[in-house]
Amino acid sequence: MLRLLADENLNNNIVRALRMREPALDIVRVQDVGLIGQDDPTILAWAARDGRIVVTHDAATMTRYAHDRARTGESMPGVVEVAVAAQLGVVIVDLLLVATASEEGEWEGQVLYVPLR
Repeated sequence: MLRLLADENLNNNIVRALRMREPALDIVRVQDVGLIGQDDPTILAWAARDGRIVVTHDAATMTRYAHDRARTGESMPGVVEVAVAAQLGVVIVDLLLVATASEEGEWEGQVLYVPLR
């Protein structure tokens, strides 16, 4: 099962619902690990060191920095960009599918967009 890092802009209802549906899911929030207010490159670097995929709503900058890391050969376990307007139930099902059906390292250097449909 993948390890996730919820960006501070991610809707906390998503994090709560993921934890309720899959208690074994290893997801931490930026706020929980002392990264609140940090810039995207710092968050991506921490996620890479801890082997976590970043889950975010930040379409403006997070994905750009993620692609920069991948292009320069830096570790980037992956980013999942969640559409802000997506239905919560669809987001939860898709995130659980990605987290539970993926192998560690499968999303290295990639950005995935949710909903998957």
